[in-house]
Amino acid sequence: MASVMRPGLLRQACQKPAAAQRMLSTLSGSAINRPLAQQLRPAFQRSAIPKSTRIAAFHATQRNQILPPLPQKIVGTTNDPVPVPDPAPAHGSYHWTFERLVSVGLIPVTIAPFAAGSLNPLTDSILCALLIIHSHIGFESCIIDYFPKKRVPLLYNASMWALRIGTVALGLALYSFETNDVGITEAIARLWHA
Repeated sequence: MASVMRPGLLRQACQKPAAAQRMLSTLSGSAINRPLAQQLRPAFQRSAIPKSTRIAAFHATQRNQILPPLPQKIVGTTNDPVPVPDPAPAHGSYHWTFERLVSVGLIPVTIAPFAAGSLNPLTDSILCALLIIHSHIGFESCIIDYFPKKRVPLLYNASMWALRIGTVALGLALYSFETNDVGITEAIARLWHA
């Protein structure tokens, strides 16, 4: 917040003093009439800074809202409770536990092939599967957060289907790469040493 306010505060502090303050002042001269910032800044710096930069010191773009707020309305009466969804462990604790296990499982599966060499195709396929699942869960969370189903149902559904199609396409591509080519860890090792 301070960085947003700083240019405006400095601009006000460096302006000429008001007429009432100048009347009481005993000093007169060119140094009094110039703003403090100009007095302190060397002449070559004053000419090098364009005027547009000095005017808009921090923000140069306008604020655009991607999703403007909906009209504020009350559904039902003010005394009705908020509807609470039914608890389901698949959407709660089981989901988060599975996501944590996938994230933690990626660490040794990623390090092992590069530390000990490409062990076998099974470790490559496990690495590919965990990467696909981890990426799918991450992008799904982004879609849920940034395109709420209640606000933009068509964009939400289109994004989810695009994610599903992309996940299946990536799975097929990695399967083909693992079975018909050198595999993901060997390809990364070759790129690293190239």
